[in-house]
Amino acid sequence: MNKKIAAASLSILSNFLLIALKIVVGIISGSVSIVSEAIHSFMDLLASFIAFFSLRISDKPADSKHPYGHGKFENISGVAEAFLIFIAAGWIIYEAVKKLIHPEPIGSLWIGVGVMAVSALVNILVSRKLYKVAREADSIALEADALHLKTDVYTSAGVAVGLLLILITGYHFLDSVVAILVALLILIEAFQLFRKAYGPLLDTTLPEEEVQAIHQIISGFCDDQFSYHNLRTRKAGNYSYVDFHLNLPSQMTVKEAHDLCDLIEQKIKHHFQLMEVTIHVEYF
Repeated sequence: MNKKIAAASLSILSNFLLIALKIVVGIISGSVSIVSEAIHSFMDLLASFIAFFSLRISDKPADSKHPYGHGKFENISGVAEAFLIFIAAGWIIYEAVKKLIHPEPIGSLWIGVGVMAVSALVNILVSRKLYKVAREADSIALEADALHLKTDVYTSAGVAVGLLLILITGYHFLDSVVAILVALLILIEAFQLFRKAYGPLLDTTLPEEEVQAIHQIISGFCDDQFSYHNLRTRKAGNYSYVDFHLNLPSQMTVKEAHDLCDLIEQKIKHHFQLMEVTIHVEYF
């Protein structure tokens, strides 16, 4: 099992256990903020499953039907996860407002605080692991999953603080207020994830700093005789793609041109991981 699949499996296991804890305590206490956290974790679990299966597909090599590989499955999974978060946030707000209109007392507050603290701690550890693997593998699916769990840390801590305030003040309406704040944080998370995952599906260019680095590498090979133009970049999953036109003097042989293109390609690939380079040679 590779590192990406192992990390996704760890996320599935941790989310499953946290959902069970939160649902039990949410039902016992009658707290809408704890139930909202259970729903948030359930969305995290769905996201983990999506990430797990998208990673298995995206790692498949290119074939006759997918000559550019399967990397964009990761981006599709990221968009799907964002929509799941939007749905979860809307449901939480609906339930919280309903409980504000028809308030109910909350019990077992100390147990709720303890479960939220455990949830925050577990998600801190798991999200750090996922971020580490996501950076190493440049995986948008794992990064999306890690972002889910990172947000869950803040929301779990927020719910714990809200329950403590109810214990101190006796104002049970704070439960619904905290749930709505949790939902708003989730909406922000969903928007950020959607924007990052959706961009590569439209073949948007790589980040500006990466494009500039590519320009510098190619320019290092250019002089009065060599030049280039029409540089294009895009990203699919953890793979990046760059292509450009290289202008060479007509007296240069095919072998010399080929050797020069190999040098440029090797230099770019040395600087960037999982980069596919296509060079179109033009003689003048």
